[in-house]
Amino acid sequence: MSEAPMCRIYDRALLAKLMQRTGTGAKLTTRDLAKVAELPHGTVGALLSGEQRFLPRDKAQRIATAIGVDLLVLFVPCERAGRVFIDATAPEAVSV
Repeated sequence: MSEAPMCRIYDRALLAKLMQRTGTGAKLTTRDLAKVAELPHGTVGALLSGEQRFLPRDKAQRIATAIGVDLLVLFVPCERAGRVFIDATAPEAVSV
């Protein structure tokens, strides 16, 4: 059984800022974003508070789409190594 690719939120303050003015110019509350992205309200709240840092890529994509930005503006794709998710862009994740 294969697990879904994961993404790490890049900057929760950026997420909050982009929610204030989305690509359409509209403001999204936590509940609005959760509804549009088809996610539990608690998931969005946990991302904003820092309680949650990782999401499956499809959910991260839905958040980015709802806000009107590219996935890579808000999230960093991660690779799975054993049972720990590693930021694929981190220097320690690069093989030499």
